[in-house]
Amino acid sequence: MAAVTVRQVRKSFGSTPILHGVDVDITDGQFVVLVGPSGCGKSTLLRMIAGLENITGGEISIGGRVVNNVPPKDRDIAMVFQNYALYPHMTVRENMAFSMMLAKAPASVMEEEVQRAAKILGLGALLDRYPRQLSGGQRQRVAMGRAIVRHPQVFLFDEPLSNLDAKLRVQMRSEIRELQQRLATTTIYVTHDQIEAMTMADQIVVMNGGRIEQAGAPLELYDRPANLFVAGFIGSPAMNLLPGRVEAGGFRTEGGALLPLPPRAPASAATYGIRPEHLTLAPDGIPASIVLVEPTGSETQVSMRIGETSLIGAFRERVQGRHGDTLHVMPDLSLVHLFGPDGRRLPV
Repeated sequence: MAAVTVRQVRKSFGSTPILHGVDVDITDGQFVVLVGPSGCGKSTLLRMIAGLENITGGEISIGGRVVNNVPPKDRDIAMVFQNYALYPHMTVRENMAFSMMLAKAPASVMEEEVQRAAKILGLGALLDRYPRQLSGGQRQRVAMGRAIVRHPQVFLFDEPLSNLDAKLRVQMRSEIRELQQRLATTTIYVTHDQIEAMTMADQIVVMNGGRIEQAGAPLELYDRPANLFVAGFIGSPAMNLLPGRVEAGGFRTEGGALLPLPPRAPASAATYGIRPEHLTLAPDGIPASIVLVEPTGSETQVSMRIGETSLIGAFRERVQGRHGDTLHVMPDLSLVHLFGPDGRRLPV
């Protein structure tokens, strides 16, 4: 196990900058998720930590050792790829043991390590099968088993669940998190799915345009997003972000709605943020016109308009209504977020 430190790391492809001086501190045994939209640089950063991409500038250290010029095979890391990268002509046992075969480990040691990993991952009955005979979830377990037998200092996962169906993704993310907690190995995990990030991470690093927007514990980012980008990216459904201005009676949105403000709200607020789940149905609330009602089972999502202002509510109640009907809603003022003209969150 080892800490990973990224200091002012930059990456350019030709004259095109991809990463702009990234800093990340990952403590020993921590599960860190790099999350952000496609093209934000998260996979590039992971590949630089793995040694699969050269570093244009800055420094990466693993376990206190600078690895900028260390080949991937000597970094003591194990990487699990999106497409599993299994050898089709090898059995599960041979795929899992391959790195030890290259290292010329004794056959008894290889078998012991394969059996240990297979027990952890529930692969014991599949060791003599070939990848083509496995489901997507089983292939992913084999890829993880191949990483486990190496006893690496750091696990690296590059969007490992993106090829799986929705139900299997939920199951596999629980299994990966449980595995990491059992092995207590430092883990860096890349995804564009913020639900994966929220449910799996000790620390989330939100990236955008080759820069880090915010890093912290999942609920810290949910409760106190540093800026508009993080506020809109973390949470599902996304936070309602309504541009406008503070006036005497509250916050006037660009669509004309007047929303209540918390006490001592800063006059400089230029965007009003309220999460859909922090709107409540209230007989004396603000009248809103229903656009669409979407029952999901555990909650009901309602798209609505207050004047010309569109927003989404997520209610535990089973809302009945059609397009054009009126609901009365009220934001929880203790959970309102206000952002300044520069997009940064303001203290409330």
